[in-house]
Amino acid sequence: MFGIIINNGGSMDIKYYSITALNRAIKNMFDSKPELQRVYIKGEISNFKHHSRGHFYFTLKDENSRIAAVMFASSASKINFEPEDGMKVLVSGRVTVYEATGGYQIYVDEMAIDGIGNLYLEFEKLKKKLEAEGLFDSSHKRPIPKYPRRIGIITAPTGAAIRDILSTIKRRYPICETILFPALVQGVGAKESIVEQLTRAQDFDLDVIICGRGGGSIEDLWAFNEEIVARAIYASNIPVISAVGHEIDFTIADFVADLRAPTPTGAAEMAVPNLYDLETLINQYRIRLNENIKNIIIFNQKRIDNIKNSYVLKNPLSLYEVKEQKLDNLIDRTNNYIISYLRNCCIRLDNVKNAYVLKNPLGAYESKIEKLSSLKTLLNKEINNILKNINNEYNLCLEKLNLLNPLNVLSKGYSLVTIDGVVVKSSKDLKLNDEINIKMHEGNINAVVKEIK
Repeated sequence: MFGIIINNGGSMDIKYYSITALNRAIKNMFDSKPELQRVYIKGEISNFKHHSRGHFYFTLKDENSRIAAVMFASSASKINFEPEDGMKVLVSGRVTVYEATGGYQIYVDEMAIDGIGNLYLEFEKLKKKLEAEGLFDSSHKRPIPKYPRRIGIITAPTGAAIRDILSTIKRRYPICETILFPALVQGVGAKESIVEQLTRAQDFDLDVIICGRGGGSIEDLWAFNEEIVARAIYASNIPVISAVGHEIDFTIADFVADLRAPTPTGAAEMAVPNLYDLETLINQYRIRLNENIKNIIIFNQKRIDNIKNSYVLKNPLSLYEVKEQKLDNLIDRTNNYIISYLRNCCIRLDNVKNAYVLKNPLGAYESKIEKLSSLKTLLNKEINNILKNINNEYNLCLEKLNLLNPLNVLSKGYSLVTIDGVVVKSSKDLKLNDEINIKMHEGNINAVVKEIK
């Protein structure tokens, strides 16, 4: 118990700790343990946060437990990779208590990528590279045929995967032919073996290829994360279904393939339809087809009966008689139209013959001559009026100009003095001995200035 118990004559007084004091005491317990001052652990990073000040905050976990972790900037700056969620790492540091929350955590001094973590980094690096090149684009993925005739299977010749695939295809769609292309699916030479069989399968008349293996560790599945395998799948002329590991396993082959199956058994189910479902569907189609044929026969039988019982077939001359009657009506209407049209044309011809112009052609000419003479008289009259108005306006303008003519003032005894063509308005504009011109009503005088007043 954290607290102090004081015995006062048989009675006990209890002194309670504060939360801060309690957390500090627990922290001191952790810090006093030498085995906690340097621990080495491995785990998977989750909830990773890279603080703006350079510190790392994250959680380390394994299958059953987890622990909070902190790596300060002074230590974080020494590692040569960027930690991220899902990465498996090896760390060393000291375990202590953070007093503010009372939670214990590890202060990490050193961090390195675990072996599996290195594979994870390689996986992510290749994934980003191939994705940038467009190998994962859905536009390149081809549809899987609904009813394949021949399926190629690239996997190990022994093991659960090939058994599951073959048994599933045989159960669901036994009419389909399968061809096994045995390949190594793990270990040394696995990637080359898979690529070789993918290349070999292109020479067979296949509708689809199933490429994969059963479950295992990331190392066991690594052949399907190799770049040459991914590019071989992408280059395949035949649609490829990737069937690697279990449902939770993802490989680069899954992203490149035309279709990803969660398991080998799932790949077989995706590759072929269920024969029993097809039989059921065919039976439904057969029933519907029979019904449609029956309905068509009944419909056409009714049409034949209607034709047989039609009035025309029973009395074929009636159709001829009706047409004859219509023809007579058309002939009568045509004759009436022709007669009416000829009558109108004759009336128009008579009107033309009896026209005044034809009977007295000079009358029209004489009428035009009289009209032309009248127009000529009116035109001459109008021209004379226009000229008279123009002459009146001219005389009026001339009178106005005479009134405004400054030279008319000179006739009253005034004169106009200029020097070098410029009118002199003031004696200030002259100086002694200037030569000036004096214009009078009649004549000009050149003079020299002798005195200015």
